[in-house]
Amino acid sequence: MLSLAGVLLLSYVPLFFAIAGVTQATLLASREKSARSFGRAVAAHVVQAAEAPSGRELDAVVAADVGDDGARAVAVFDAHGKRVAGAGEASELARIVAPVPPFRESARPEHGARGRVFDVVLPAGELAVVVRVSTDEEAVNAGPLVKVFALYMLVFAAFLLTFAYFALTRVLVKPIEVLSRATEKVARGSRKLEVPKAGAREIVELGQSVDAMATKLLEDESALRSKVDELTRLTKNLTEAREQLARSEQLASVGRLSAGLAHEIGNPLAAVLAMLSLVADKDMPEDERQDFIARMQKETERIHGILRDLLDFARPEASVPSEGTSSCIVSDVLADVSSLALPQKAFRDTKLTVRTEDGTPLAAIAGPRLLQVVLNLVMNAGQALESKTEEPREVRVVARPEGGGVRIDVEDTGPGVPVELRAKVFEPFVTTKDVGEGTGLGLAVCRGLVESARGKIAIDESYVQGARFTITLPAGSPEAIGRESRKLRAR
Repeated sequence: MLSLAGVLLLSYVPLFFAIAGVTQATLLASREKSARSFGRAVAAHVVQAAEAPSGRELDAVVAADVGDDGARAVAVFDAHGKRVAGAGEASELARIVAPVPPFRESARPEHGARGRVFDVVLPAGELAVVVRVSTDEEAVNAGPLVKVFALYMLVFAAFLLTFAYFALTRVLVKPIEVLSRATEKVARGSRKLEVPKAGAREIVELGQSVDAMATKLLEDESALRSKVDELTRLTKNLTEAREQLARSEQLASVGRLSAGLAHEIGNPLAAVLAMLSLVADKDMPEDERQDFIARMQKETERIHGILRDLLDFARPEASVPSEGTSSCIVSDVLADVSSLALPQKAFRDTKLTVRTEDGTPLAAIAGPRLLQVVLNLVMNAGQALESKTEEPREVRVVARPEGGGVRIDVEDTGPGVPVELRAKVFEPFVTTKDVGEGTGLGLAVCRGLVESARGKIAIDESYVQGARFTITLPAGSPEAIGRESRKLRAR
C-alpha cells in the first residue's frame, strides 16, 4: 500500500502542475483574445465620437470604456503622435511609439504599474486608438478550477488506495495468513493442513503445493517412525541375542576350562591315586615304594604348577606392581632372554637373534614379568622349530620405539600358528603341542601379564614366513627403575 501511494504521488503531482500550467496559459490566451475584441469595440466608439463636432464627447466615450469591467487605460493619438484623448493609465501609454499612417493593427504584452497588461493598437480612420487590458493572474484567476481538479485527484487516489487495500487484503493477505496459521499447526504436530480455498490463483496453487508437501512429509514421518520402531525392536532383539551369545561364550569358556582342567589335572591325579594304593601295600619292597613316592611327588608338583599358572592367568595383577610403579630396560631383559634360552635343547640347531634399536624407551612393566613373557614366546618358537628339518631355523627378537612406547616382535621361521587357532590361541588350555608336552596356559598367562601393564599382545597375521607375536607396552620412567632396584637390593 505504501508503494502504491508513492506511485500515485509521483504520478499525480507532476500531472497537477502540468494541468494547472496549461489551464493558466489557456485562460491568458483567451484573455488576450478578449482584449483584442474589446479594443476593436472601443476603437469603433472612438471613430463614431470623432465624427461628432464636440471633442469633449470623445473624452466622455473614452472614459466610459475605462473601469473595473472595462479597459485599464484608453488613449487616442493623431497622425503626429499627439494624444487627443485619454483615460485611466493613459500617461503610461505615451511611451508607446507614435503610430505613423497608414495605421495597422498590432498588439504586445507589457508590464504596467499594477501587473501584467496587454496593449492593443487599432486604426480609427486618421486616428490610432491604444487600449490597455489587464491580463494578470488576478484578472485570469484559474484557482477555483485548479482546486476542483486537485480535489478530484485526491478523492480518486483515496478511493483507489481504499479499494486496493480491501482487494489485496481479501485476495492476498487473508489467504496467506490462513496458510501461515495452518503451517504453524502442522509444525506443532497437527496431522492435517487446512489450505485456503479462495484468493488469487497463485495463492491457491501455493496452498495446494504446500498441502502436497505437508502430506508427503507426514507420510515420510510415519514411514520413518515405523522404521525407527522396527529398528528399536531389532536393536532389542540384537541386545538379547548378544547377551545370550555372551552367556553362551561364558559357558563355553567354562566348559573349555573344565575340560582342560579335567585333562591336565585328571591324568596326574589318577596316577597319584593308583600309585598311592600301591604304596599302601605293606609287602612292597622299600626301593619300589620310594620310586612310587618320587613319582607321586613329581605328579603332585605338576598339578601344583598347573594351578599356579591358572592363578597367574586369572589374577595377574596380584603379582604385578601397580601401573606406573615399575619399569625396566628392554635391552637388559632381552639379554637375559638370550642367556636363558641359548643353553636349552630347542636352540641347539636354531639361531637366536636379539636386537634393540636405538631410541627404544623404558617399558612400563617389571623386568621379571617382561622376561617371563618374552622367554615364553621364544621357547615356544624354539620348540616349534625342533620338528623342522630344512633351513632356515631362526628366531628373531626385535625391540623398537613406536607411538611413544615400546614394541617387541618375536618371530620365527617355523610352521606358524594354524588359522583356526589364531582367534583363541591366548585362551587357557589351547595348545598345538602333543598331550603331556604343554598345558596351554603359557600364552594366556602372557596376555594377562601384558594387559595388566596396559599393553597389548597379538599375532601378526600379515607375517607368512612363520609366526610373529607383537608386544606393545607404554613407556616407563627412570624413577620407577630406581624404586625397583631398591626393592631388589632390600630383598
